[in-house]
Amino acid sequence: MKKDEQQILLGCLKNDAKAQRTLYEQYKVQMFRLCLRYARDRQEAEDLLQEGFITVFKDLKNYRGVGALGGWIRKVMVNNALQHIRKTKHRFQSIDSVQLNEYEEITIDEEDQPRVKELTKYLQSLPDGYRTVFNLYVIEGYTHKEIAKVLSISESTSKSQLFKAKGMLRKLLEKSMIS
Repeated sequence: MKKDEQQILLGCLKNDAKAQRTLYEQYKVQMFRLCLRYARDRQEAEDLLQEGFITVFKDLKNYRGVGALGGWIRKVMVNNALQHIRKTKHRFQSIDSVQLNEYEEITIDEEDQPRVKELTKYLQSLPDGYRTVFNLYVIEGYTHKEIAKVLSISESTSKSQLFKAKGMLRKLLEKSMIS
C-alpha cells in the first residue's frame, strides 16, 4: 500500500471527513461503473454507490491490508449490490458474500469509454436475474456454485440465466451493429 493511501486509510479510520472525501473521490468513478452494471437505471446505481460507501466507511476497520484497498472496496460494493437485489426480491426467470481469492482492480482506457457505456446500457436492459448472474460470472469471476449459494438459486438456474443473458446481449449487440 502506498504511503499516501495509508494516510487516507488512517484518516478514514479516525472518521476524518477530509480523508473520507479523498477516498470517495479516488474510487467513486470505478465503483459507480460497477454499480451501474448491477442496477436497473442510473438512480438505482447512485443509491447503490451511496449505500456502498456508507458500508465501506463503517467496515473499513475490517480491511486487513491484504490485497489492494480498491479491490476490497470493490468486494464491499458487489456484496452491497447483492444485498440490495435480495432485499428488493428481484425475480429470477428459470427455464421450465462469497470470498474472492484476490482483490483485483480493473482500469478502462479512455478510448473504450463509449463502448463501455453502450455495454452498460445493454446490461441494464437485461432482466434482473440475467444481469446479476452475468455480472457475477463473467465480470466478478464467481462460479455457478458460488452464484447459486449467494443468490439462493440452483446451479442450473444460474447456468440458464447466464446462457439467456449472453443470448440477449448478443442480439442487442447485433441489432446495434446493423443500425
